[in-house]
Amino acid sequence: MTAPYLGNPKKTIEVLQKYDFVFQKKFGQNFLIDTHVLDKIVNAARITKEDFVLEIGPGIGTMTQYLASAAREVFAVEIDRALIPILEDTLQDYENVTILNEDILKVDIRKLAEERNGGRPIKVVANLPYYITTPIIMGLFEGEVPIDSITVMVQKEVADRMQVGPGTKDYGALSLAVQYYAEPYIVANVPPNCFMPRPKVGSAVIRLTRHETPPVDVKDTKLMFRIIRASFNQRRKTLANGLKNSPEISFTKEEIQNAIAACRFPEGVRGEALSLEDFAALTNEFSKIK
Repeated sequence: MTAPYLGNPKKTIEVLQKYDFVFQKKFGQNFLIDTHVLDKIVNAARITKEDFVLEIGPGIGTMTQYLASAAREVFAVEIDRALIPILEDTLQDYENVTILNEDILKVDIRKLAEERNGGRPIKVVANLPYYITTPIIMGLFEGEVPIDSITVMVQKEVADRMQVGPGTKDYGALSLAVQYYAEPYIVANVPPNCFMPRPKVGSAVIRLTRHETPPVDVKDTKLMFRIIRASFNQRRKTLANGLKNSPEISFTKEEIQNAIAACRFPEGVRGEALSLEDFAALTNEFSKIK
């Protein structure tokens, strides 16, 4: 197996020129050109020779080369058809890599884990464009896919949002959703000069290690997430008003006030002040009504 070489900016430029590749804004393409960051990602993901790794958005195969050197098998899903011939070239010496030209949101990852990894938990590594970060991560967690961890490069502000607690401006539905399913850990902040082309904002690598059991005991998870979304949809409103105004919540004003009172939350409390445990307690109060 060839040693990874694409982390070198010169090699990346050579490959892009060879294929006259044009960056697609709609796919949010920014390719990593920093070997230290690439090493950090592979180390943070704790890839071993036992592992089946799903890579989302391999680009020209830079990270794929590093993953293939560390893992048993890599399955790389790339949406941009123009990158497929490049990937077939840059990964030709890596026999443990499969490339699929598809939108990851249309891939049956559960079936993939079953067929390629005997249903055991897989590791996901990705360099995700901003606009699709949340649907992909939540799709992986909510789709009952056997996942050990997700190690992703995202916009720095998104990584911050995933790991903060109550009472901060970045705290919201994404923070709670991620923390319900996983333990977030920011591995590294990555400045724009580590990419080609340079993004306008800073990025961060975050590892989300799946909880073996959820950190809170909640009777109806779907209801809890509806309550969470309603609480943050109108941040300036009180929790009671946010829930009352939400089309997702069918409880009466009185039922809402009673549930909040039963949890002993202050009357004018806002959603941003509640922890995951608080939302679980509130959900369990509502579950008694149904």
